Amino acid sequence: MAVARALRTADGETLEAELAPAIGAERAAMVLCHPHPQYGGTMRSIVISSLFESLPASGIACLRFNFRGVENSTGSHDNGGAERGDVRAALSALVEEVGDDLPMVLTGWSFGGDVALSVSDPTIDAWLTIAPPLRFIGDLAALATDRRPKHLALAEHDEFRSPREVAAVVAGWRATTIEVVGGASHFFVGRTDRLAVIANSFVDEVSTPET
Repeated sequence: MAVARALRTADGETLEAELAPAIGAERAAMVLCHPHPQYGGTMRSIVISSLFESLPASGIACLRFNFRGVENSTGSHDNGGAERGDVRAALSALVEEVGDDLPMVLTGWSFGGDVALSVSDPTIDAWLTIAPPLRFIGDLAALATDRRPKHLALAEHDEFRSPREVAAVVAGWRATTIEVVGGASHFFVGRTDRLAVIANSFVDEVSTPET
């Protein structure tokens, strides 16, 4: 069952959040970042809600939160800048909850995916981004050379940026893989089950020790 949390950012904002503990044996932890708040995005948006509800049953502890200025979170929208501090607050809260032994996967959808990719906190073991437009990332050069795994799940019929365009941007990135969800739009209506499968498979890869 999800538990309400209040996160405190380094610059003094309070963020609304919810924690869904892993059911059974824990195998990973995941912070979920929602889409653009100026277009209706919240932590209850379809993709974030679907992952938050389904992944704990497979041993993945999930924390979702509202960026500053969204619903009951204080502060105001900063076009992806100050929102990076929101992500760091969420990461810190989840590490405090589950410890630092579990793989930490920072996950985001759309705008949330870009913000996630803009945060290079050492607690992060991997990034899973869903339909990131790659328009709100702070330092693409540093991200491109980062050795940690990055998996991009893209929508075949994305209305905002095509998989072909995204693939061209990330072509030279290290440790980066792409998966296109057939038949999906940017909003993944009717395809969120596929995203859960992708998330679980990626966690399996991140959790498997290198030989």
